[in-house]
Amino acid sequence: MKKLFLGLGLVAGTFAFAQTSPSFGLKAGVNISSISDDGYEDSKSKAGFYGGVFMNAPLSEQFSIQPEVLYSQLGSKVTRRYTGTVLGNTIDYREDAKLNLDYITVPIMFQFKATPQFYLEAGPEFGFLVSAKAKDINTTVVNGSTTNQNTNSSEDIKDNYSSFNMGAGLGLGFNFTENFGINARYVAGFTDINKKNDGSNGTTSTNNDNNKNRNNTFQVGLSYKF
Repeated sequence: MKKLFLGLGLVAGTFAFAQTSPSFGLKAGVNISSISDDGYEDSKSKAGFYGGVFMNAPLSEQFSIQPEVLYSQLGSKVTRRYTGTVLGNTIDYREDAKLNLDYITVPIMFQFKATPQFYLEAGPEFGFLVSAKAKDINTTVVNGSTTNQNTNSSEDIKDNYSSFNMGAGLGLGFNFTENFGINARYVAGFTDINKKNDGSNGTTSTNNDNNKNRNNTFQVGLSYKF
């Protein structure tokens, strides 16, 4: 809870530094997320959604600060396939597993306008876990025909994961008009997403000595400024 207030405090504090009146807007797009190795070596990227609101506060003609509050779907997926022959029949077994981690994220981006329309950005991102679920889909194909497909309902595993996540974002954007723009950003996680054995949140550090698994996300989307 203290970290949530910290993130919101940083958002509110930007008003004090704004040189002109801030502008507000909406943004939404696609996440391509993954989880670093050590137990997730066979995992692949997973697509998800992000969307929310932002405030852009100019600090000068070229610099501005943009805090955001987003709902962001992260996680990863694993696909395993086994093929064999039983009594002359070709058996193809496929297992698809998804880990869905949903966060409320608060990025604080510092933006530099290289041109009136093009900008670069970088800054920290604070995340607060709201949902963690796992889902499995098992499919059996015999001689090219699907004979069985078993879908396990989503299992709530939120208690196994850190409630807080921190990372750093680096991105760029282009404003087509005063209202519409496109943005791409990569966010590298600093926090181990797994809880420790004593139930506390995973370690947050720029070193990866003790951080086994971290969120990594590539985002691309559109924005609309009021």
